[in-house]
Amino acid sequence: MFPGDTIFGIFLISQLCIGVLGNSLLFMLYAYSFLVKPHQKKHIDPIVMHLLLANVLTIMFTLTPDIASTLGVRHFLNEVGCQTVLFLYRVTRGVSICTTSLLSAFQAITVSPSNSKWVGLKFKLYLWTCPSFLFFWVLNMLIYIHVIESVTAIRNFTLVGPGYAHAYCQTRHFGKHNSSSFFIVVLVRDLVFVLLMICTSLYMVKLLYRHHRRAQHIHSPCISSQQSPEHKATRTILQLVCCFVFFYFSNNCVMFYSFYARHKVSRSEGISGVLSSCYPTICPFLLMKSNRIVSKFTSLFSMKLTVSPMTFDV
Repeated sequence: MFPGDTIFGIFLISQLCIGVLGNSLLFMLYAYSFLVKPHQKKHIDPIVMHLLLANVLTIMFTLTPDIASTLGVRHFLNEVGCQTVLFLYRVTRGVSICTTSLLSAFQAITVSPSNSKWVGLKFKLYLWTCPSFLFFWVLNMLIYIHVIESVTAIRNFTLVGPGYAHAYCQTRHFGKHNSSSFFIVVLVRDLVFVLLMICTSLYMVKLLYRHHRRAQHIHSPCISSQQSPEHKATRTILQLVCCFVFFYFSNNCVMFYSFYARHKVSRSEGISGVLSSCYPTICPFLLMKSNRIVSKFTSLFSMKLTVSPMTFDV
């Protein structure tokens, strides 16, 4: 094992720990608020909790094989292990895409004006939330059932031609590209949900711009500087969407290059795993800014820090 592999392995372990810990802690905070303080829960909370759960699973199934291969573990996955891990990784990543799109659409409808034509969808969308989760899981499982049929354990270390290649797994019929229908289905799914995400984000940007223009007419700096919790949450979700779109296209570029490259680069799948795990790793820390419990905890903690030096001086 080379020193570069050790450094890269430490980086992957750090990303795994930070991502799993951040998503798990925020999930427990939302679960605590959802169960113990039901009067404080919001309709958007189940969507956020579902996204956090999908993030944890995506990070674990993405980075664990890369960490094992980087640290020199041989025969970590057999054929069944390759099919299971890759299938679950693809499914949870697809569920994360769908849930982020639903989160963006839900917030766009929530902050829409009272005279908007979308107001009638607010309560209907809340009723459709849990069925949407089930639909996302079933849809992605049906799409990626192809993975179970086409992936096997690694057999040849001199792979040439188009195909998926990992330290432990590879395409069953390597070099024979006959998965055009599968790629078309995945492309259609991504186009639908990513375009919905972008359209709802542009709509929210338009609403925030209108709110900012109206606030400029208010001469009181105290009133104009205030932001409602809805607008803070909207800005957070816009940051989430921008983060997702950036890493989504970056990961797809690396993935398509590694798939169609004639000679495979062993590190390319590791880089693809890092890029696909960046969004679920950053996601909880962006959401913490608009979480009520986290903001109360940080404000209380900062007050204790400011009070403690005064009492210490006395």
